[in-house]
Amino acid sequence: MTVDDVVTALEAVERSGRPVVLRITPPFYGRMRARLHVAGGEGGYDGDVDPIHLDPRRLVDDDAPRYPEVDETEDRLEAEEGYSTEEHRARHVEAVERWRAAVRSHVVGSIVVDAPGGPHEIEVKRLG
Repeated sequence: MTVDDVVTALEAVERSGRPVVLRITPPFYGRMRARLHVAGGEGGYDGDVDPIHLDPRRLVDDDAPRYPEVDETEDRLEAEEGYSTEEHRARHVEAVERWRAAVRSHVVGSIVVDAPGGPHEIEVKRLG
């Protein structure tokens, strides 16, 4: 998976509240790439082994910055200079861009997942 995949999935979880995951589909192999996916959106799975769904929040460390909330951006804007819809949108876009840049440095190097043969450590490669 790429760092962009992790950031995109994390943002989707935070913005939508939907069960967005990074999905690893069998057959599993060493250079497998997880793909962005909405959990439960695939219907049934015909294989012997189910796909692995990784919550993107597991892929960043505990010090990762929180996703900026629209209301927080509004509160800061009102405290600084007064509110306008255009400025609120612009400021929130800037806050999200800063968050995206900052959270990239908090992607973990590996995680342990439950796999068919028991717990398995997956190394997270920084592909992008």
